[in-house]
Amino acid sequence: MRDVLYLDQFEQAEVLLKPQRVEVLRQLDAPRSCTEVGARLGQTPQWVYYHVQRLVDAGLVARVSERSVRGIKEGVYQASARSFRLSPKLVGPIGLRAKQDELSLGFVLDLMEEVLTDIAVLEQTSGTGVLPELPSLGVSGQIRVPPERRQDFLAELRATLQDLFARYGGAQGDAFKLAVACYPQLPKEAP
Repeated sequence: MRDVLYLDQFEQAEVLLKPQRVEVLRQLDAPRSCTEVGARLGQTPQWVYYHVQRLVDAGLVARVSERSVRGIKEGVYQASARSFRLSPKLVGPIGLRAKQDELSLGFVLDLMEEVLTDIAVLEQTSGTGVLPELPSLGVSGQIRVPPERRQDFLAELRATLQDLFARYGGAQGDAFKLAVACYPQLPKEAP
């Protein structure tokens, strides 16, 4: 089972985006027969089999084994991945997007879509079906910037990043892509 299956084919997304199929897929986090999934969902094995076959045809589920139950061969299926990510390119841009500057949420959204696509390609090219153990770094934290200091913060952040680019931007060593996003923190929900 892969860690992530990045769906960039419309046909795969169309098969997946049916609530009953998502429920079947969730039950296939471990190898199970259609009879077992049906019992968990309160559905007949035939109903489950229909949906499992659509998922198999789309490459979202695989038949991993079979067993004999009272003389009848019964397939055992499992999801192809632990999680599925839909490519933003499945829909693509609709209409013209206003020019996004680096201080807009639209710019952050474009950046995150680019990062998601890059990670999916790294996973696909590893050939192992799991996210490769590559030297990577993820940093997340909270900062507070008063409105009157936002420009100062942006200037300091730019200067810091430009310094890093100057020191590590040569032709020697492994190439890394750096993406920095800063967006409003969501309010914490009351318990």
